[in-house]
Formats: sequence, structure tokens, C-alpha cells
Amino acid sequence: MVELAKRFIGKECIIHSFDNGHQFTGVIKEVVDGAVLIEKNGEFEAVNLDFVLRIREYPKNKKGKKKSVILD
Repeated sequence: MVELAKRFIGKECIIHSFDNGHQFTGVIKEVVDGAVLIEKNGEFEAVNLDFVLRIREYPKNKKGKKKSVILD
């Protein structure tokens, strides 16, 4: 999972975790020692990769803008 998460460095992503379907959104800044460092609105958050189910790049529409509704 660490090697796969490194492919998303610098991209805005949605990260799904085990704990009650919690989602983290933001730009992945760093992946080290089984954790991901996410930046959102100038604040940083670390997420343990052991609890991550899915990492997905934030979807965009045809014009390149972020979609306002995401159906998963």
C-alpha cells in the first residue's frame, strides 16, 4: 500500500478508511513509515495506512473542475 500511495503524492485525493466509513480529503504531501501526510486548507493530518481501504484521486468534470457531487 505504501508504494501505491506514493503514486498519489502531490494530487488531491479522497482516502477511505475502516473506521465508520470515514473519508479524508486533501493533497497527499508525503508517504513514510506506513502513514500518509495530507494537507487541507493549510492544515496537516496523518493517516495510518493500515486502516486505509481505498485511495482515489478527486474526480473532475470535463472542464477540469472538481465535481460537486461524488457518488460511490
